[in-house]
Amino acid sequence: MSESLRDQLLKSGLAGKLKAERTAKPATAAKKPPPSSRQKSAEMDLAKAYALRDSTERAERERAQREAEQRAREKRERKQKLVALLTGKAQNAPAAEIPRHFPHANKIRRIYVTEDQLRLLNGGELGVVQLAGRYLLVESSVANAAREIDPDALVLLCDPMQPSAEDDVPSDLIW
Repeated sequence: MSESLRDQLLKSGLAGKLKAERTAKPATAAKKPPPSSRQKSAEMDLAKAYALRDSTERAERERAQREAEQRAREKRERKQKLVALLTGKAQNAPAAEIPRHFPHANKIRRIYVTEDQLRLLNGGELGVVQLAGRYLLVESSVANAAREIDPDALVLLCDPMQPSAEDDVPSDLIW
């Protein structure tokens, strides 16, 4: 029969060398030379790099937070100006029964108007402004003033000289 691999390695003398190397490695591995000045310098540079990265990340977070607070403050101011502008100027009639549909925020919305208001709205003399989730019917001058304060507040202001290019459906059609 053939000899096992272990027996063959022992005869050739390789197994003894491998065994001697294995026992010698742990003894040398336990003794670590002291770090050289080059390694200490690299460790210090690495620590400085981490500190620099942390400080720049912290500054970036603080800047983003300040910008978010500024945007929120500006939004509150615009809302207060709109409330002051629109107080008492809404012409929504409680007895209005005619729905006037219009697109807003990728949906079809509606506001209820009277016959006279529908004619004025389609003629461009009235406009629709959104405030606090409600649609308010106001005069066109008030609607334009609301657009100057916040362009997103003006929802509908028809231009009688320029018909809607989106479709051929007249704006006074009741559906």
